Amino acid sequence: MHAAPMLIEGKLHDLGDGFTVRRLLPQLQARHVGPFVFFDHMGPAHFAPGKGMDVRPHPHIGLATVTWLFDGAIRHRDSLGSQADIRPGEVNWMTAGRGIVHSERTPPQSRQVGQTLHGVQIWVALPQADAEIAPAFHHYRREALPTIRLPGVEAVLIAGDAWGQQAPVPVFGPMFLLDVQLAAGAELALPQHHHERGVFVVDGAVGWGGLEVAATQMAVQAGPSAPSLWAREASRVMLFGGAPLDGERQLWWNFVASSSGRIEQAKADWKAQRFAKVPGDEDEFIPLPA
Repeated sequence: MHAAPMLIEGKLHDLGDGFTVRRLLPQLQARHVGPFVFFDHMGPAHFAPGKGMDVRPHPHIGLATVTWLFDGAIRHRDSLGSQADIRPGEVNWMTAGRGIVHSERTPPQSRQVGQTLHGVQIWVALPQADAEIAPAFHHYRREALPTIRLPGVEAVLIAGDAWGQQAPVPVFGPMFLLDVQLAAGAELALPQHHHERGVFVVDGAVGWGGLEVAATQMAVQAGPSAPSLWAREASRVMLFGGAPLDGERQLWWNFVASSSGRIEQAKADWKAQRFAKVPGDEDEFIPLPA
């Protein structure tokens, strides 16, 4: 018998200018799924010419972030000097480790003509042994990512391993992250060797172990095996999961750590501006929340 999946609705936040973000992880009933501790669904948001997204420089510790877009473009800059415009099908993987600062803005060309922005932003907690490693940034184009084709299924492996394939992203433990297109009626057996699993429906609707999961909903499940997904209609889903975390994590603002002392240190470091600056984006920053 498979353990039954559990439905998660998420909480919708309006960031202004019609830009909404739905927070699906963490929730009281699911603080993390494998190493995934944070899952935001952005948009779709429609920006008129001259408008765009401006997330000013802000810090992270103890995690890796991944941005995956379905539509639009975001310019990433960080304190290592990295700059990359991310577009649909490309991966931005930023390992914060002991500390990194980055900004996320609409690229000038996209801002000039206007754009629709739609995607997910995800945080993966680093294992405790790797929490203080040196920060790093990796950008991968679509052709670097494995594509897995099964009857009625086309999946892009963004990070980790699934169905015998391995993505090039440098991960720190057993995990998987997939963008999957399902034809109506298609059935898909989830990767079984990962103990914890999540399904987020971007478009369409799927059945999973007797549960109906509609667009913008998530379901999570844990155990040695999982029921198969069934596409009630043509659907796009994000599949993710991995091995259970090596202990609980505390999340405060943009910081992830195993102890409150480490969070307090990061807060003090940001308040005193001891983090490195972002070259090309030095003039602004997001203050520490009260």
